[in-house]
Amino acid sequence: MSNIMENNGEIKLTRTLIAGVDCGEYDIDNSMSELESLCEAGDLQVVCQVVQKKDNPEKKYYFGEGKMAEIKDLCGFNDVELVVVDCELTGSQIKNISDFLEIEVIDRTMLILEIFSKRATTSEGKLQTELALLKYKLPRLSGMGTSLSRQGGGGAGGGGARRGAGETKLEYDRRHINQRIALIKEKLEQVEKRRDILSEKRKKNDIPVVALTGYTNVGKSSLLNNITNSEIFEKDMLFATLDPTARKFTLPSGQSAILVDTVGFVSRLPHKLVEAFKSTLKQAKYADIVLNVCDISSEERDIQLQVTREVLDEIGVDKEKIITVYNKCDKPHESFLMENGIRVSAKSGFGLENLMAAIDEKLSDRMEVLDITLPYSQTGLVNTIRENGVVHSEEYAAEGIVVKGIVDRKLAYLFEEYKNI
Repeated sequence: MSNIMENNGEIKLTRTLIAGVDCGEYDIDNSMSELESLCEAGDLQVVCQVVQKKDNPEKKYYFGEGKMAEIKDLCGFNDVELVVVDCELTGSQIKNISDFLEIEVIDRTMLILEIFSKRATTSEGKLQTELALLKYKLPRLSGMGTSLSRQGGGGAGGGGARRGAGETKLEYDRRHINQRIALIKEKLEQVEKRRDILSEKRKKNDIPVVALTGYTNVGKSSLLNNITNSEIFEKDMLFATLDPTARKFTLPSGQSAILVDTVGFVSRLPHKLVEAFKSTLKQAKYADIVLNVCDISSEERDIQLQVTREVLDEIGVDKEKIITVYNKCDKPHESFLMENGIRVSAKSGFGLENLMAAIDEKLSDRMEVLDITLPYSQTGLVNTIRENGVVHSEEYAAEGIVVKGIVDRKLAYLFEEYKNI
């Protein structure tokens, strides 16, 4: 999947054919459309596509031999350099198809892993991606030979790791990958322990966490930027954001919270990726509120919601703390019956007040309603309310300052003796 820099400095995109088999298990048109978007995210230029309708895929080539001949002709006519198949192939299938077409072949899962490998920036993201890649490669070693070596993992073992007497290349590769998997898991456990410490610190400070989840490219980063006045990278592309991002924001009630973005999902998300990114997805599991964002203007809106709900259910997210957010409502879309959702536009800001109010309502048990009279010697406590809640009104009377508002419940004890009866 390497791209070549041309003389004018522009990148020459790899000419790609995408192919799939329609067995009636899912909407093939939506799946192929998503595969094309994944190719775009992977800097690939899709020049043609092929779909074969079959009851079951063929064991050897996945496609029938007649369709394979058609694909080979299309590759020749269109100067295709890479074929991407819309499924997860076995190692022998990849080798068989590649040998027949005399061209490089990857599957949907490998494409996603390549995108993740390019986009991950944090050490944790890189480790998670490598772990998923190694788990993908392990069962394919016997069929693949060296054709997966271009996406090699880290350098555990290096030149000093020698094969024992009589150890085959396959046995050595398996041992090497298993050792690397064990090492990465150990490193990720350390990262997770550090995150748990940070989560405990947040709990101690009583700062609620709101997690953004949803399909990739539905506008989660735009929503985070709008709510928190941040400038997180956002682009109309699948997997524009991979590494989790956290920002602090203030709700209308005055309560502070942490908004956390998470990696986006795709349909038929490979289980290796779900497993590898579980520590990141735990941000959603342990959050106080989960905003499940979908693109209201997308024809795949219902599928997006179904996919994210399935993944959230898989990692054990409590349904009661999920708020469905229908984003991009400024775009043309079909009217439909929403399930207790909130319509917003992260781009224009429409509906964000309603969303913030909904978050406030779910976190309302954290706030204490105040109706107090503070003696003038305690005027500093008014600022405490402003910093940790909201002052709805204040009046200066002979006996002191009459204040009505709300404050973080953990500070309610400061105002107990000043309550109005």
